[in-house]
Amino acid sequence: MKIKVCGITRLEDLETLSRLGVEYAGLIFYERSPRYMGHQLAAADVKKTAPHLAKVGVFVNETLESVLDRVTGYGLQLVQLHGDETPEYCATLAQYVPVIKAFRIADTVSWDIMKPYTKVVDYFLFDTASKAGYGGTGHQFNWTVLDDYPFEVPFFLSGGIGASAVGALKSLRWPRLYAVDVNSRFETSPGIKDLNAVQAFITALSSTQNH
Repeated sequence: MKIKVCGITRLEDLETLSRLGVEYAGLIFYERSPRYMGHQLAAADVKKTAPHLAKVGVFVNETLESVLDRVTGYGLQLVQLHGDETPEYCATLAQYVPVIKAFRIADTVSWDIMKPYTKVVDYFLFDTASKAGYGGTGHQFNWTVLDDYPFEVPFFLSGGIGASAVGALKSLRWPRLYAVDVNSRFETSPGIKDLNAVQAFITALSSTQNH
């Protein structure tokens, strides 16, 4: 199971995550997020830092031109779309960069809404639904709704995942679960990661999982 740490705002965190063996780091380009990094990290610095760490740009209802500019400028390996982007939008973007399409999960889930995206994105990401905005709630949704996941598209599991979730993650038997995405439960303040906690999480997860 791969690990993505989202909401990075410091170059030194990128370097440390790479040393810890984290596969993905999320950089949030949504200005209303408390983890917006646009004013804190220069594109050229991000591009040259931690070259072996896949950097994921997180966007919400951004123009295609703006996303592609950031992909080039910051050296992003993937983009994560957290807004109301259409399948057509995703298909266009996927011609240039791998796409993760996020869906917010409440008590129930509508697979029909996701179906048009299955041929045009590389991954899904499932986060906790919130009336307050586009993710980052710090709360976990009811994972059992994913037991009936019907698609071939691999997915990231997100939404309030902390150190206490290791046992539950171990018990999951979803063949399309690709990665776990952590954020607010591993912070001392928004955008400032507790990297000792991240390291402990990685150690615990790798020592208990069977794959």
